[in-house]
Amino acid sequence: MRLDGFGLFVDDMPTMVRFYRDVLGFEISEGDNAVNVYLIKDGTLFMLYERKNFEKMTSRNYEYLRGVNGHFEIALYVDTFEEVDKEYARIIAHGGQSVLEPSTMPWGQRTCYIADPEGNLVEIGSFNRPFDR
Repeated sequence: MRLDGFGLFVDDMPTMVRFYRDVLGFEISEGDNAVNVYLIKDGTLFMLYERKNFEKMTSRNYEYLRGVNGHFEIALYVDTFEEVDKEYARIIAHGGQSVLEPSTMPWGQRTCYIADPEGNLVEIGSFNRPFDR
């Protein structure tokens, strides 16, 4: 088995598509009102699934957290500390909700957290050098 991608179950597909496409820069080929949306960011597949459609498909009801939640994070990397600050300000100006303003951590990473329109955490971080796996 290999990791293919990961998905997020969403309530308001058009709002979430606009945020991930227009604000965070994910590539999206489907329209705002698709039931399932496939996003690509730096070669990683990220999917948005409409909650009500998933429940119908699986014949089950699920519980979803409301507001800012801490179940997981989507981590995005930038090359410099300055880019962390710049991207944070830009995303907040475009509707992202501030969770943690840019801060330099004891382990040497500058990071910040915002929440997407449905409260999922997005981290933007840097070790002040280009990304190296």
